[in-house]
Amino acid sequence: MLERITEWFSQHPNNSYNYLQISQELGIFGRSNRADVYDMLILLQQQGFLREISTGRYALSQTSRKSEELEGVFDRRHNGMHQVSVEGYELPFTVYDGDDMQALPGDKVRIQRVPGRSHGRSSRGAGGPQARVVEVVERVPHRYVGVLQKNNKYAFVTPDNRSLDKDIYIPNELLKKAKDGDKVVVDFERWPAFSKNPIGRVVDVLGHKGENNAEMHSILAEYGLPYKYPQQVVKAAERIADGCTPEEIANRLDYRNVTTFTIDPADAKDFDDALSLRKLENGHWEAGVHIADVTFYVRPESSVDKEAYSRATSVYLVDRTIPMLPERLCNELCSLRQGEDKLTYSVLFEMDDDANILKHRIQRTVTCSNRRFTYEEAQEIIETGQGDFAKEVLQLDRLAKQLRARRFAEGAIAFDRAEVKFRLDEKGVPVDVYFKVSKDANKLVEEFMLLANRTVAEAIGGAAEGNTRAKGKANKKAKTFVYRVHDQPQPEKLENLASLASRFGHRMPAVGNNKVISQGINQLMSEIHDRPEENMLSMLAIRSMAKAVYTTENIGHYGLAFKYYTHFTSPIRRYPDCMVHRLLNRYLNEGGRSVPREQYEEYCKHCSDMEQVAASAERASIKYKQAEFLAARMGQEFEGTVSGVSEWGIYVELNDSKCEGLVPVRDLKDDHYVFDERNFCLIGRRTHKRYTLGDPLRIKVAAVNMERRTIDFVLA
Repeated sequence: MLERITEWFSQHPNNSYNYLQISQELGIFGRSNRADVYDMLILLQQQGFLREISTGRYALSQTSRKSEELEGVFDRRHNGMHQVSVEGYELPFTVYDGDDMQALPGDKVRIQRVPGRSHGRSSRGAGGPQARVVEVVERVPHRYVGVLQKNNKYAFVTPDNRSLDKDIYIPNELLKKAKDGDKVVVDFERWPAFSKNPIGRVVDVLGHKGENNAEMHSILAEYGLPYKYPQQVVKAAERIADGCTPEEIANRLDYRNVTTFTIDPADAKDFDDALSLRKLENGHWEAGVHIADVTFYVRPESSVDKEAYSRATSVYLVDRTIPMLPERLCNELCSLRQGEDKLTYSVLFEMDDDANILKHRIQRTVTCSNRRFTYEEAQEIIETGQGDFAKEVLQLDRLAKQLRARRFAEGAIAFDRAEVKFRLDEKGVPVDVYFKVSKDANKLVEEFMLLANRTVAEAIGGAAEGNTRAKGKANKKAKTFVYRVHDQPQPEKLENLASLASRFGHRMPAVGNNKVISQGINQLMSEIHDRPEENMLSMLAIRSMAKAVYTTENIGHYGLAFKYYTHFTSPIRRYPDCMVHRLLNRYLNEGGRSVPREQYEEYCKHCSDMEQVAASAERASIKYKQAEFLAARMGQEFEGTVSGVSEWGIYVELNDSKCEGLVPVRDLKDDHYVFDERNFCLIGRRTHKRYTLGDPLRIKVAAVNMERRTIDFVLA
């Protein structure tokens, strides 16, 4: 009623009304209801929204008329204090329930500032100045995933994602045969003005709650990622013929007789990179990095290309890969499978025994892999010196180690964090957790991929700079290219890291040139290895870094200490690599003019955004499996380490599984604990007992919420 009255006066700013006239205009009947209207007019006058121009007669106040209207993006909060971010304002505006006009997260809204207005609520926790939504300017598409609750009369979906704080009402005619307890995908339809809940439509039924397929698909749907491939695109891919014909081979460098092999995870199916090695007559080595020539098959603006661009990346969940390309391409035509002739794009390096690069070539080739190695098989050769193609593997390993040492001497940063992996039963239920550690075989492949990516970026970006210096002319603008850049860390984040590290007895420089900082971080990572504070400090170090992104504006790659860097080596899995292949062919082979920078910057932003979305989905799948793993171990005790502290509790990471859960502060019964933000700890007021980062704790699994993917612990 309050909302309807304020909206009426805002729409009729030049008119005045008494409570009977307003009731009549709004269709409000009955003595008690009209008495409520009378009370609300007095309340709005007390709050300054209305002014009383004669006894019992009200009009919009001058202050309300002049209230500044702004446009921003809406974000819902469970505590009823929603936020609107407005460009140019440091703090978001706070909008209370009842003033939100049923806006949803991401909607573009117009707001009106309401100085001091609180509706009788406490402003504690409010983000910034208060406002009310006066119009939802633009609804963005809203899709939610949740569990359907259904009876004979009605159905509701409780969203997994907490960005919507209401259940979604589903009319029977919009259920799409969904049953009670199903995981469903729901599209927002509308939110009637005086309804408590939005109305939605079921667009897909993923399966029953708790089933592995349903839960993995729900994670993908939650992040707006596709969980199935469009049939028309699959059919288009099936029609693509093998291009490895005698005519095409004649146009390429033929490397089929050079020893070549792939090194990949044991469960890999898409092999998009291979390595070759041979001794040249002059005594030097020729190392080749051969990459699947995806863009030979995927033509610009084709249906396959459009779908690949839309996805921008393959997504790796705990138990499955959702490929960027249809199976016909990623696992068959483009995959560098053992014993099959394949079209490749290669970077060929002539190197001496000290891994100095003497020459390089970037050319389209045809190759044939002699052997498909798993990382474990290649590692065994490195450790024992025995096995297929041992001579080539060992020599590549020696060269890679020299390249790696040189890279770190130049200021590269090493973050070697163990990767959490799960052993799953036939139903996808985790039965064990283990850690994938990067060994020499992994680093061998990594080093040559980094070298190829760097060389390709220098071939385009560095060419203009080199020509300018050689000719002594004014700086010639480099052709538009796709770079993978990594900005310098923010000084305040480095200071926080150095300050926290010092509490554990580690010294790290927070100021200095790039080389000094990177060497300081590497020294810290070395010192904390296998210590209780390792995970927490390494995570903080990673968070102190900027995010690597794709862009046409080259600023170098801080973490790798490269002036030029791109992504060229994984076109089966990353769309930016496909763009790089096309630009290379345009510039190097065809002598083409530069492509439009603005257009490619837009492509780069899309790919960067999708990379972050995919990473979020991957993390969500890990959290789900960790929650599922501990749900089967309710009440059991584990050793852990404090990984985070906040005003609402202590985050503890278990030592043997890296599962993280919360010990809520409300469950610390021995004292009243206060959060010390500066020192990252909780302190008991009476006992002065402290819980701080890095503390070892023994905990018991108390509760698991599978929908929210959260775990609660209690101290054992």
